[in-house]
Amino acid sequence: MAVKEATAREALGMQRAREELCLEAEEFEVALQTGEVRTAPAVGGRRRVVREDVDRLREEEGFPDRLRARLELVGSIEGAALIGISRERFTRLAKGGFLRPVRWYVNRYRAVVWLYLAEDVRRFARAHPALLEGRLPAPLRDALDEGEDRRARGWRARRVEELVRDAEDAWAEASAWCALLGPEAAADAVPDERERAHLRRLCPALPAVGTGSYATRELIEAQTVASHPDEVTFAQVSLADALLRARADGPAPHPERATPAAASARPIAPPPSAEPAPPTTPAPRSRWRRLLGLG
Repeated sequence: MAVKEATAREALGMQRAREELCLEAEEFEVALQTGEVRTAPAVGGRRRVVREDVDRLREEEGFPDRLRARLELVGSIEGAALIGISRERFTRLAKGGFLRPVRWYVNRYRAVVWLYLAEDVRRFARAHPALLEGRLPAPLRDALDEGEDRRARGWRARRVEELVRDAEDAWAEASAWCALLGPEAAADAVPDERERAHLRRLCPALPAVGTGSYATRELIEAQTVASHPDEVTFAQVSLADALLRARADGPAPHPERATPAAASARPIAPPPSAEPAPPTTPAPRSRWRRLLGLG
């Protein structure tokens, strides 16, 4: 669950925290997403950065370079170069589930581009040196030859873990599992109409940032909605558990009694548009595109 409500003395605004940590906007977003920097609810429904985290990070040896290195994102080209393997091998290892993406976007060719934490890539290389050279294990080769690709599933697991970590209460936690199941399965799992309405108000968007102006409804749903049977079952069980705890704390509020923060949250039900986003939608970060050789 989320950190307790912040007070003025123990929390900072987002801009102030980013400046004190000497981070670029992209790096700060990754820090929030991965939990390097925690946030806490504050007055008015906004979130503020925990002062303790900022102080701890600033006191680290090698600040801010070591912090920025932990927040670096890489694609398959740079990730492969980082650990001295081919891009093809890197992609096969990622498809096999050894590397979980942090983010993704759709490029101009309608291809999903996955981004990883450079630190995760380094950690994987240290833990599994035998997978960096020679033939891959036969079970992994067979699974990949049959079309195994765990990148979307790994990203979903990571993202929902982040949402559950930051959930302010059991209702917010339940809304994260609803987001993973998708609107139809979530509606089946929550028969009470008032509860469904409350969860729709709370439900977050799974992508932490924009997926690019070329993302279509089909591509977005393929990455964001649970599809593997084990994944679906785990989400259903987790949703049921969160709902039991939420109901024990009290019934879902009526819509007119919802808090401003809940009322402004993203809904579960409306699916992404089947058409590309309008030109005003922010494109993927240019720095990421350069890293991936996309111009």
